[in-house]
Amino acid sequence: MAGKPSKADKKIAYDAKLCQLLDEYSQILVVAADNVGSNQLQNIRTGLRGDSVVLMGKNTMMKRSIRVHADKTGNKAFLNLIPLLQGNVGLIFTKGDLKEVSEEVAKYKVGAPARVGLVAPIDVVVPPGNTGLDPSQTSFFQVLNIPTKINKGTVEIITPVELIKKGEKVGSSEAALLAKLGIRPFSYGLIVLSVYDNGSVFSPEVLDLTEDDLVEKFATGVSMVTALALAISYPTLAAAPHMFINAYKNVLAIAVATEYSFPQAEKVKEYLKDPSKFAVAAVPVAAADAGAAPAAVAKEEEKKEEPAEESDDDMGFSLFD
Repeated sequence: MAGKPSKADKKIAYDAKLCQLLDEYSQILVVAADNVGSNQLQNIRTGLRGDSVVLMGKNTMMKRSIRVHADKTGNKAFLNLIPLLQGNVGLIFTKGDLKEVSEEVAKYKVGAPARVGLVAPIDVVVPPGNTGLDPSQTSFFQVLNIPTKINKGTVEIITPVELIKKGEKVGSSEAALLAKLGIRPFSYGLIVLSVYDNGSVFSPEVLDLTEDDLVEKFATGVSMVTALALAISYPTLAAAPHMFINAYKNVLAIAVATEYSFPQAEKVKEYLKDPSKFAVAAVPVAAADAGAAPAAVAKEEEKKEEPAEESDDDMGFSLFD
């Protein structure tokens, strides 16, 4: 009969398993496992079975195995995992879609009571209403300054009360009151802290980005590159159209101020010589933009047909003809 494996044998087996997973999987979720029980962890393993493996262990052991394996294989990208191994964390190796795996992990949360000494992960608010407790229990509410009244022989909370704030430790009075009210305010499960993908490490919020978010961020980046290029007069593909337009404006300004001219400048000079052409050209545009009624449009057409001592060449031309 085989004897019980020693601690050294367990460490060797763990090291071999971790190294094998590092070679086999290129995507890893680093998860926090605070207040997660063994049964809950087993349910998570079962739910992820198929394309993902959950591995827990001591941080020092994981760091050592990763360093040694990185030296053996020459793959220094594994070293990016070491700074992430802080606190009570575990690793989920996966070949599936990172967003889907992250969402699957989030499903396995279990409600938990407020135990004394725990740091509250969220604000705890006691709702108003009948508590079902007899009047002899009012001492709990008085200690916590919770306004109550006696209604039909039971204690009733008058207004909502923020009992515990996020980040505060749960006291004995708060824990006792929540237990009497049957409130389990906290829920615990594996929480994704970081994502490792082929050597790159990023925040799990990146997994929630949509195509629209990416397009918006890309447009913002292009705008910043364009602004910088224009500020330092450095030609780039993004800034080129603006540079051409600015150059055209400068040449046009010179043409207007001097006798120098070119076809597009001639059109502008004609406008400047006879400002009334602005009004003539703007009438149909203004009518279309305002959604003018057919009768109003017809009226404008009648005005155009009246003799105005203008040639056909004066109408309908483009600045860039």
